[in-house]
Amino acid sequence: MGLGVFFAICAAVCMGAATVMQAMGTRMAVADAADGREVSGVGTLLRAVRCWPFIAGVGLDMLGFAGELVSLRLLPIFVVEAALASSLAVTAVVAAWLLRVRLRRAEWVAVATVCCGLALLAVAAGREGSSDGDELLRLATLCASIGLAVAGAAVQHLVRRHRAAVLGLVAGLSFGLVAISVRMLPGFDVVELLTGPTAYAVVISGISGFVFLVDALQAGSVTAATAAMVIGESLGPAVFGVVWLGDSTRQGWAPVAVLGFALSIVSALALARFGEAEQHAEPS
Repeated sequence: MGLGVFFAICAAVCMGAATVMQAMGTRMAVADAADGREVSGVGTLLRAVRCWPFIAGVGLDMLGFAGELVSLRLLPIFVVEAALASSLAVTAVVAAWLLRVRLRRAEWVAVATVCCGLALLAVAAGREGSSDGDELLRLATLCASIGLAVAGAAVQHLVRRHRAAVLGLVAGLSFGLVAISVRMLPGFDVVELLTGPTAYAVVISGISGFVFLVDALQAGSVTAATAAMVIGESLGPAVFGVVWLGDSTRQGWAPVAVLGFALSIVSALALARFGEAEQHAEPS
C-alpha cells in the first residue's frame, strides 16, 4: 500500500513538472525562431524538441507514466486517478516558481486542499481488488478504446460549439481507459502482451487521448478542456474499479475515501487553467 502511494505521488510530481518544462521549451523555441516570425503547430514542436527543457519534460512524462503503471498494479484505481488529477497542483506550484505565474489566494487554497484530499485517500484506501477482469471484459475494453477513438475523430470534424470541453472530455475518457487497461493486464510477459487485447487498448487509448487533448487545448479555453479531461479521466475509472474489479476502502473508511476523492478532484478543477502552463506564463 505505502509503495503504491509513493509511486502514485511520484507520477503526479513528474507529470506536473513535465507540463512546466515543456512550456519552457516551447517558449524558448518561439523566442529563438531565426526569422522572427510567429511559429505554431508542427513548427513549434520541431523547434521545441531541440530545447533541453522540452526534452526534460518528455523524460519526466515517461517517468510519470512508469510510476502510474506501478501504482495501478498496487492501488485501487480511484486513488491513482485522484493523484494524477492532482498533478495540476504540482504544475501550479512549479509554474509559480519557474514561469513566474502569480497564483491567486484561492489557488493556493486549492493546492493545500489537494494535499489534504490525497492524505485522506492514502489513509482510507484498501488494497486493490483481486479481480483483473475476465477475457470478455478485456475484449470489451479494447472495443471501447476503438469506439472512443472513432467517436473522437467524428467530434473533431462535426462539433463546433464547446469544442474544447467536448474534446477534453473525450481525451479524459481515453486516458481513463488507459488506466483500466493497465490494471487488467494479465502480466508483462511479451507473449501475453502481444496476444491479449488490453495492451492494444493501452496503445490505442493513449495515442488517441493525446491527440484529442492537443486538439482540445488548441480549440478554445484551456480551463474548459482540462476540467473536462480531469472529470473524464477520474470518475469513470474510479467507478469501474469499484464495480467490476473489486477495489475497496478499509473497513468503515468509505466516507473518508469519498471525501478525499472529492476534495482532490474539485481542487484539481479549480487549478484547471494550468493544464497548458505556457498559456499563463509572463514574458521573460
